Amino acid sequence: MKRIVIVGGGFAGVYTARALEKHLRPDEAEIALVNREDYFVFQPLLPEVISGSIGLLDTVAPIRRLCERTRLYFREVEKIDLEAGSVWLAPDFRPRSLELPYDYLVIAAGSVNDFSSIPGLSDHGIPFRTLGDALRVRNAALHVLEEADNESDEELRRRELTFVVAGGGFSGVEVIAELNDFLRGAAGRSFRNVRQDEIQCVLVHSGSRILPEITPSLAEYAQKLLAKRGVTLKLNARLSAATPESVLLSTGETIATRTVISTVPSAPVPLVTSLACAKEKGKLPANTYLELKGREGKVWVAGDCAMITSADGSPSPPTAQHATRQAETVAKNIAATMRGQQKQAYSFAGLGKLGSLGHHSAVAEILKFRFSGIIAWLLWRTIYLLKFPGLDRKMRVGLDWLVALFLPPEIVQLRVQTSSNITGQHFEPGEMVFEEGDEGVCLYVVRTGELEVVREGARLATLGPGEYFGEMALLSNRARSACVRATKPCDVLVVPRAEFRQLLAIFPEFGTTLNELAARRGGVK
Repeated sequence: MKRIVIVGGGFAGVYTARALEKHLRPDEAEIALVNREDYFVFQPLLPEVISGSIGLLDTVAPIRRLCERTRLYFREVEKIDLEAGSVWLAPDFRPRSLELPYDYLVIAAGSVNDFSSIPGLSDHGIPFRTLGDALRVRNAALHVLEEADNESDEELRRRELTFVVAGGGFSGVEVIAELNDFLRGAAGRSFRNVRQDEIQCVLVHSGSRILPEITPSLAEYAQKLLAKRGVTLKLNARLSAATPESVLLSTGETIATRTVISTVPSAPVPLVTSLACAKEKGKLPANTYLELKGREGKVWVAGDCAMITSADGSPSPPTAQHATRQAETVAKNIAATMRGQQKQAYSFAGLGKLGSLGHHSAVAEILKFRFSGIIAWLLWRTIYLLKFPGLDRKMRVGLDWLVALFLPPEIVQLRVQTSSNITGQHFEPGEMVFEEGDEGVCLYVVRTGELEVVREGARLATLGPGEYFGEMALLSNRARSACVRATKPCDVLVVPRAEFRQLLAIFPEFGTTLNELAARRGGVK
């Protein structure tokens, strides 16, 4: 049986799987989808998580429920080998990579926020793309209000109560609108020592007007409405740098703030960047059938990671309506290829654009008609509610919106305290730390007890407190050449691969010491 592998669980990936389930019989092909999370996020509604208009989990749907016939792999993708026709998945419980051969491949890996060009932004800024990002923004807003409620220093209060959002597209505008409504609604009512006039929400945009995706008249309406509600617009400006206490703009202006949220810039995911194929502006080029150029009949692309031309000749924008149409075209063309039928060219110019401005207002362009205010807001909610996959989620979101009309939002932080990735493990005598052939995913430091290094039944070394092992597989990026097991009860400190690489980047001498140790050990990994 043929195998179709889909990389990515966003709009393009999930809707491709759903469409393939519809167009192919169960005996025609195995459909496999690879994604890091086991849920699908309805991103257009994420800004409402900030204000609490929608419950945190009501913006997501289990992929298992949406794609009932698809085999799911919830892991990171290490690499895609286009020549061999395989997708390699990162180790999980078992420390070995998993090879997933394919007959047909769909790459719908999406994109990421790239803050590397702006000093300090990756350290002090919050991206806005995932469910976790929405929760971080909400928690940051509540944390600031709680601190400001008891702060007497006026300068510190101004800094704490200033919020900066970078990016004046739909994402940035919707975030600043929801954040502004939430903060001003909570001030005075729930936080009695914080006045509404103390809150400063600033939107920074590089263009001369926000919402460049829509007509100037609607963009001007949005600007005036946000300004009326207390949002400060910084146009023709970009973020230049961020510190714990402020952000610097390209105009030379410095804004004192402790909260900066950025919806720009967008960049391809490293997986796409590493692919051995031609690219256009960092994206995967598609032909009219959405096949990857140079890999026709074998590999298809869709969503934010793909360079796709719309029906009007312009690049297809990274929106949900385009991703879902691309998914349908990809599914039909894979089915046509398998059956030797005529493929279908992708031609979709878009039906319109919708953007929420918070507080029962929005802007909308649908076909040639333009709407603003409460009518556009009702259209926005109706269309997105109908587009949300799954009847149960439609009901949950509808009930959330109904309740929000009569009850104030919750003002509780849902803090998820992430412990350090450097953790400890305990082993009893005879238990294996790792086996020969396992992938090198961690460095180990012995804290107490004793372990032995064994290869083909022969003991190569005994390890005690203060010694470390597992470095050679990390340094050489190869599988373990020996196994390590406990001979006495022992505790070890575990440093994952990502943190190990950070240490090497910060302290090059640490890598030199490890290489010297590896040489003395004579190949023990």
